[in-house]
Amino acid sequence: MVCLRTYYGLRGRLALSLERVVPTACVHNCPGRCVLKAHVRDGVIVRLSSDDDGPDSPYERQLRACARGRAYRQRVYHPDRLLHPLIRVGERGEGRFRRASWDEALDKTAESIQRIRERFGNESLFVHYGTGHQGLLRGNVLAQRLLGLYGGFLGFYNSYSEACATHASLATYGTVETGNSYDDLVNARIIILWSANLAETATGTGAPWYLRRAKEAGARIIYVDPIYTDTAVALADEWIPIYPGTDNAMMDAMAYVMITEGLHDRAFLDKYCLGFDEIHLPADASPGSSYESHVLGRVDGIPKTPVWAEAVTGVPADTIARLAREYATLRPGALIEGWGAQRAAFGEQPARGGSVLAAMTGNVGISGGGAAGLGECGRQIRLARVPVTNPVRARIPVFLWTDAVVRGTEMGPEDGLRGAARLTSNIKLILNFQGNALVNQHSDINRTTALLRDRDLVEFIVVSDQFLTPSARFADVVLPAVTWLEREDMVSGEEAGEYALFLNKAIEPLGEARSDYWMLARLAERLGIGSAFTEGRDEEGWLRHLVGLSEIPDYDEFKRLGKYRRVTMGPHVAFEDFRRDPLAYPLATPSGKIEIYSHVAASFQNPDEIPAVPKYIEPWEGRGDPLAERFPLQLITPHPRHRTHSTLANVPWLKEISVDAVYVNPADAGPRGIREGERVRVWNERGATVLPAHLTERIRPGVVAIYQGSWYVPGPDGIDEGGCANVLTSLRPSPWAKGNTQHTNLVQMARKGES
Repeated sequence: MVCLRTYYGLRGRLALSLERVVPTACVHNCPGRCVLKAHVRDGVIVRLSSDDDGPDSPYERQLRACARGRAYRQRVYHPDRLLHPLIRVGERGEGRFRRASWDEALDKTAESIQRIRERFGNESLFVHYGTGHQGLLRGNVLAQRLLGLYGGFLGFYNSYSEACATHASLATYGTVETGNSYDDLVNARIIILWSANLAETATGTGAPWYLRRAKEAGARIIYVDPIYTDTAVALADEWIPIYPGTDNAMMDAMAYVMITEGLHDRAFLDKYCLGFDEIHLPADASPGSSYESHVLGRVDGIPKTPVWAEAVTGVPADTIARLAREYATLRPGALIEGWGAQRAAFGEQPARGGSVLAAMTGNVGISGGGAAGLGECGRQIRLARVPVTNPVRARIPVFLWTDAVVRGTEMGPEDGLRGAARLTSNIKLILNFQGNALVNQHSDINRTTALLRDRDLVEFIVVSDQFLTPSARFADVVLPAVTWLEREDMVSGEEAGEYALFLNKAIEPLGEARSDYWMLARLAERLGIGSAFTEGRDEEGWLRHLVGLSEIPDYDEFKRLGKYRRVTMGPHVAFEDFRRDPLAYPLATPSGKIEIYSHVAASFQNPDEIPAVPKYIEPWEGRGDPLAERFPLQLITPHPRHRTHSTLANVPWLKEISVDAVYVNPADAGPRGIREGERVRVWNERGATVLPAHLTERIRPGVVAIYQGSWYVPGPDGIDEGGCANVLTSLRPSPWAKGNTQHTNLVQMARKGES
């Protein structure tokens, strides 16, 4: 007779022996790139685990996934998965479709591409920017390859994430690779996280681990943000709450303290920088246009003192002065700028202003320091990409794609158009691959959905996804896509470090779901470019080909292990060569130096919105806007830790991590009679949404926050019932980059049913 304990032990060991562990990765659209292991039994994923192999040292840490990746099994087997092609039968946005065969769906798509190209030309064809997958064989890249081989498509530049910081870093440093590697943080004495919520937004796998090491080594960590995030709770020595859009006022005041107290690194500024003071201005610059003259108020008569900045930022003057002294004297120091502050009205300015402070303290090009700016690390593994050629030269700023729908032929260089004086057509056809930015992640949803419903504007929309998202509801044809656990691909470590990950196929596709490559190769055949598209390769053939173009020595070993790592003993320090010898290693700026006075900015001849030196510019829909009399609360839309943008918004497990609500300080909730958990209406002139209120001291009074990414669910009255922040956000772009400004909004709120 076998006791129950022995029986269950034998049963468990038998089950374990039948379990297959498949190495893969989490590659959704966040800067983290993390190892996942799919435990498969009888063709079904029974659980997911993460990295537990090898050492966990500063130079070879484990690439552990966060809760989002670990919960992905619930997304794969979600009851709402799209498993068959669909064709619209109702009006766009109604969500009424009929089941179709793959042949019918692809035939209809091919016919529409042919017809629209013949009538309007190739500039009428647009591959939408958004995608939830960052593998090399992702659909938006493959769709661009297809249309490029078919005569071309309207291109775009920028991203929704970091447009302003990209332009600012290129103008200041000539590159976006301005960041030291995270393993260098342990060498810093002070770390300023400026809107850098590294723990919750997963900006590089293992970033919190490195911050913890730095803290244990004695670094002082300061967190500047309107919200007291979990990053601040876990790691910061001090939280400095600031009003949204006022970052440059605080930066200018910190610079004022350094200048007037002689704390700035004059030798570094003289040798490596352009335009800090009048002596080092370029010859074509106007007198009084240096950064020092701006800060001291020599031209406008307003010295940018901490007292001046306190009235703008809400940060006490003595706090600003103390932080300036600490950053200037506790060297080396790292100022890490997150991407939140630059997704704002004049978002280019804080990205430039942080770089000026880094230069003023001499922290550029040294271990333990940091150059601020966009902050990409230049030590990533560069995987070859699927080649895309586009005979159409015209490109638009991606955030302005709705402008190209309604007034594309009117757009010109003043709108950020590149490669052409004017467009020859409005956008008439959109291909969208696993991207919810068609509706949900784009601003001013009510305006966006109104133009998408109009079939005289956009004649045909194809969406490929795993779910009938708010964006997919506006498609004419919906193609069911596999998840990355049902296909093979690979990805580099991006901001996370020097490694690449292989995504092994763990299970067979569910239903009739197919990979992006499968569907686009068959669409290419229908368009007569099948052999040109595939070049005779299947998906594995492409992966083998791309690995062969990289530093990875063995495809089969890479696939077997699921990861390839380049181990480097020692941190990467951005601009180290430039610091050592600026003549031998000049920057890719017009002057070869750090351009505090930017030739690029000055060339716009628009000093009120694009000044030659970075400065505070009062934002539209800020506290000083007359609109604040009607809408007195500043709304920001931060990233949550329970989803990646809108991906995973429908996963039940992750809803337990944090609450989708409007986060409001009791000082703002009390006068409105709002209680914890009560459903409230948040509105402005663009729209309204209803969601619970969460009262917390962890947000600055006068500011409210709604996590971006909750799915848009319009009610019968047109009011969103899903808590989607983008019914409230503005389509007005930043003036220079034409970037996303989704943190610049004024709103009002009240208990549901009250006005």
